[in-house]
Amino acid sequence: MEDQVPFGSGLYFVFLVSLLIGRGMDLLSTWVATPRLTLEANPLARKLGWKWGMPLNLGICMLLSAWPLPAIMLATTSVLVAARNFQSAWLMRSMGEGHYRLWMSERLAESNRLTFVSCLVGQAVLVGAVGLALVSFTKELIPFAIGTGIITYAVAVTFFTILSVWRIWRVTP
Repeated sequence: MEDQVPFGSGLYFVFLVSLLIGRGMDLLSTWVATPRLTLEANPLARKLGWKWGMPLNLGICMLLSAWPLPAIMLATTSVLVAARNFQSAWLMRSMGEGHYRLWMSERLAESNRLTFVSCLVGQAVLVGAVGLALVSFTKELIPFAIGTGIITYAVAVTFFTILSVWRIWRVTP
């Protein structure tokens, strides 16, 4: 597969649809979980809000659709993030954003920080290992890009979770 595909070609539209589905599911799952973005871990996404975040995502999808590797990586990462969001979205929605944040802060205050970080890193290593296996044992673009997307997901979840939890731990002794 080529490094770049022509704008408007059939392959371009395959990547565009894949990205729109992936990013769309990430946005939908975020909206279900935290419609006011109170619980959004990514500070840039929280700052942009829905008004600017959606057009920016559309632009990114249109741009990256010309490059297969980043398109597949982003689509993979986005679908995995959406799945993670949907896993707890029902609880966030049923409790409300503020109550869920308070409840989670209380759970974090009652837990051992080392245990929390160890479990988070353990999860990231296990998920990342699946991506690393795909990257290591293939020479084909699509499995390589999916593997890289899985690794990107593991790193992003770890980074943004630590960022969110750090904000909570700063105000909790």
